Amino acid sequence: MVVDRMVPGRARRWPAYVMALLFLGYAAGKAVFAAQARLGFPGGPPVSAAEAAGYFMAPAPAQWLAAATGVLGACVALVTVAPTGLRVPRAVLLPVLVLMLAAVAGGAGIMILDGFVGIGVGWRWYHGVLGLVVIGLSAELLRSYLVRTSRT
Repeated sequence: MVVDRMVPGRARRWPAYVMALLFLGYAAGKAVFAAQARLGFPGGPPVSAAEAAGYFMAPAPAQWLAAATGVLGACVALVTVAPTGLRVPRAVLLPVLVLMLAAVAGGAGIMILDGFVGIGVGWRWYHGVLGLVVIGLSAELLRSYLVRTSRT
């Protein structure tokens, strides 16, 4: 078994595995709230009934869709390190990874801003720290994929 080392310019597998676990945790949290027909996330700020009523979708389908995106994100993360995933053309997977990084950075950015500055959502400072970590992991996942699939 080859162990990834913290060497710049080398592809690392562990960010893909950690991101897959985080995406599955996200999906599980969203599934719990979908079963309860609630918006939000376990451990996150509560969503008032007025906010939920004004949401563009009913809470249960919105949360089930969010849970599905979590499972999809986990699959994409694992594809970057799976031997069969290396058969996926780079031109196909790279835009997906960039879009995934942008989506993760958007959600994590809200957690960071609210956690450290306070924009009124209700995230705490430790959510902001988690947001920074998740952005870093997503960026490392993309960087490792680029290194792994480069033609050198």
